Amino acid sequence: MTDFATARRMMVDGQVRPYDITDQGVLAAMLAVPRETFVPPELAGIAYIDTDVPVGKGRRLLKPMVLAKLLQAAVVGEGSKVLVVGCATGYDAAVLAHMGAQVTALEEDGALAAQARRALAQAGSAVNVVEGPLTAGWSADAPYDAILVSGCAEVMPPALFDQLKDDGRLVAVMGEEPACHGMIFRKTDGITSGRSFFDAAATLLPGFAKPKAFAF
Repeated sequence: MTDFATARRMMVDGQVRPYDITDQGVLAAMLAVPRETFVPPELAGIAYIDTDVPVGKGRRLLKPMVLAKLLQAAVVGEGSKVLVVGCATGYDAAVLAHMGAQVTALEEDGALAAQARRALAQAGSAVNVVEGPLTAGWSADAPYDAILVSGCAEVMPPALFDQLKDDGRLVAVMGEEPACHGMIFRKTDGITSGRSFFDAAATLLPGFAKPKAFAF
């Protein structure tokens, strides 16, 4: 039987800390949240390996290192209002909730949203799981201090930037494989600008593909 507590510590010590993750809130949350609860039971044994674990419907959890880098850049603290776009089964949302954030977790697939509610309840995480198109965000709880796009985006919908507070941060993996990067966008005086800060890879989220160019 897998010793999940040991696997969790090995994940943090071997995959997260070596990548300049020093935010104690991120480290403590990833040590505490049971990642195995958020993957299919038959994959619980690989919940902590250095990969983006499949959770069904063509979706995957972000690699631990990628998630940690994005969360550290988002600068989330106690009471921060955060939107997770594409929450899938809810692991990222659970980590943010453990960090003290007020989390709205958006998912457009009803079956995944139901799995997220069950897993979050099992983990004891207070998260508001909502359902709707990922590209529309969730304006009902906006504006947000931070938005985590939990997957890859080739293009970023303007609606998500509109839902940031001034001085808010949006973090995501962006690009077209294999040239993808972790990105942080910051909104200042109503204007949003972004920069890449590490090489990354993630599964493309529904609706976030670049429109196909017309070919003659």
